[in-house]
Amino acid sequence: MRALAVIPTLVLGLTLLVGCGGAEKKQQAVGAAIPAKSRSCAEGSFRRLGSPRLAYAAVVRSRATVSHRPGARAFASFRRLNVNRVPTIFSIRGAVVDAGCKPRSYLVQIPERPNGVTAWVPARQVTVEKVSTRIVVDLSEKKVTLYKAGKRILSSTAAIGAPATPTPIGRFYVNQRLIPADKRGPFGPGAVGVSAFSDVLTGWTQGGPIAIHGTNAPWSIGKAVSNGCIRIPNAMLRKLFDQVLGGTPVLIRS
Repeated sequence: MRALAVIPTLVLGLTLLVGCGGAEKKQQAVGAAIPAKSRSCAEGSFRRLGSPRLAYAAVVRSRATVSHRPGARAFASFRRLNVNRVPTIFSIRGAVVDAGCKPRSYLVQIPERPNGVTAWVPARQVTVEKVSTRIVVDLSEKKVTLYKAGKRILSSTAAIGAPATPTPIGRFYVNQRLIPADKRGPFGPGAVGVSAFSDVLTGWTQGGPIAIHGTNAPWSIGKAVSNGCIRIPNAMLRKLFDQVLGGTPVLIRS
């Protein structure tokens, strides 16, 4: 994740990166009702959402509070824009619905520690959007693959975390897309932020967030040398960046 030993490129702060405009403009808004085989639902029932071809993202409207159970006391809150001044996005896993199949609360993955943590957010506090893209990072093969509607459309060799600073494994999602102030720097032309954090670099700015980004050290591609982030060649990063939307599921496997 860092090109040189002296460059802390895990930091995704405003001093290095600014939000990219129009990141969500291609996403399709979803109606209030959850897809269901029947026209009615059992009041308070749970519906799981998402498949390998289609995922759902929740975009915070103005402010969102999350809890361990639907309607319970909130343990965290989020504003419309995150610390990097881009929209706050959650990945939807399912919903509790009313008798008309209208969601009352969504079960979402949030960009917080511990990695992969889920919580409940009131449906009225978010806007739901469809996402047809999916990313798979295979650490053993050092490869990043992008799928769209279940079809592979891009694959690239990648640099991954070094043994002392490994890339975390798990199911995450794209929570932001960022453009560096210096496109010739260690991030290359852009970074696709992932809702995961380094398991070892907990004291870094913003908690040690993970991203898929370009690089000014092309020699590192195909090696395990980063601080946990995933580097791909700049040309491939540009293609990935253009296709991926907020809420895209990201599977990082060993």
